Amino acid sequence: MRNFISKSTQNLRPSGIRRYFDIAATMDDVVTLGIGEPNFTTPAHIMHAAVHSLEAGQTGYTSNSGTYELREAVANHIQKLYNLRYNPDSEVLITIGVSEALWLALKAILDPGDEVLVVEPCFVANAAAVEMAGGVPVPVPTYVEHEFQVTGADLEARITPRTRAILISYPNNPTGAVLTQDHILQIANVAEKYDLVVISDEIYERLVYGIEHICFAALPGMQERTILLSGMSKAYAMTGWRIGYATAPEPILSAMKKLHQYLIMSAPTMGQVASVQALVHGEDDVFAMRDSYNRRRRLIVDGFNSMGLTCFEPRGAFYAFPSIASTGMTDEEFCERLLREERVAMVPGSAFGASGDGFVRASYAVSEDNICRALERLERFLQHNGLLMPALAY
Repeated sequence: MRNFISKSTQNLRPSGIRRYFDIAATMDDVVTLGIGEPNFTTPAHIMHAAVHSLEAGQTGYTSNSGTYELREAVANHIQKLYNLRYNPDSEVLITIGVSEALWLALKAILDPGDEVLVVEPCFVANAAAVEMAGGVPVPVPTYVEHEFQVTGADLEARITPRTRAILISYPNNPTGAVLTQDHILQIANVAEKYDLVVISDEIYERLVYGIEHICFAALPGMQERTILLSGMSKAYAMTGWRIGYATAPEPILSAMKKLHQYLIMSAPTMGQVASVQALVHGEDDVFAMRDSYNRRRRLIVDGFNSMGLTCFEPRGAFYAFPSIASTGMTDEEFCERLLREERVAMVPGSAFGASGDGFVRASYAVSEDNICRALERLERFLQHNGLLMPALAY
């Protein structure tokens, strides 16, 4: 019998995160800093809104685009934060998380062989999503020496006649970098100069520390060429609800909706009801969770630095990205040995692109107790391997 698996699927690289979770699943007493998921339960008032919708019999499909109430709440939310106006009827689409929204955006704008500049390090699915949409991902590396900021020159050096879009994700997973105004304007200038679409994944927009997030679409002249992606998972501790959204100019949004109609039909009804509650009444929850993440951020960054694992200062999201170059190990060797010897799970930086090589990603969306346990075990791991003298306990 012949091989029925398509070449495009065979050629997709498996997720660089999955392997370590698979190993951890066979072990007991693992402290995992590998998953980008809040350890908070969805706030009670948000859950209650969903329960009430179920009790009221709201268990059917919604409009393909999502309920009008949620689209309106999204539009109002964006206007309040960034003074951007989107029409709930034609410029807002509710999706199954940002993952679906990203694929819809790429599929809507790409013909086979079109190229997308993918700024790295980035979420492991970004380049794969381009490929699954028929495009060609063109990596644009960024480096810790430049605070993981992409420049206009970096982008221009990789533009060809097949380039159609720039894919950015800030605040960044895995580095925690947040774009400065100068760098975000450089991206905008390149997009305008070469007439490109910018897909801006801003799922961590509410989780920034001591600075202000700049929405790409809010830059002068950029709303008309930006597909803005966000959702409920991170800021509202709603990962399992799977509610994301996209906003874009009507022609692009209409094309995305056409694909969404055939692929999904509509996002879960009870999740949409919960999301309205979150957007309208959840600000205090966001502030409280963000304050907690900020304390954890300082704890884990200080811990890494004290052990000689120089850590980039994350200003957004909930990830630390320390360098493990001083250990003499590759990032994959470091993560596998740390997991097997001390039962601490982190993710190799190279899973997020070649420019992540030599780093590891550690999520601080876990409890402070688990961060302290992980740091204690990491200290012991380094000591046992002759890489650290005895130091203070955490």
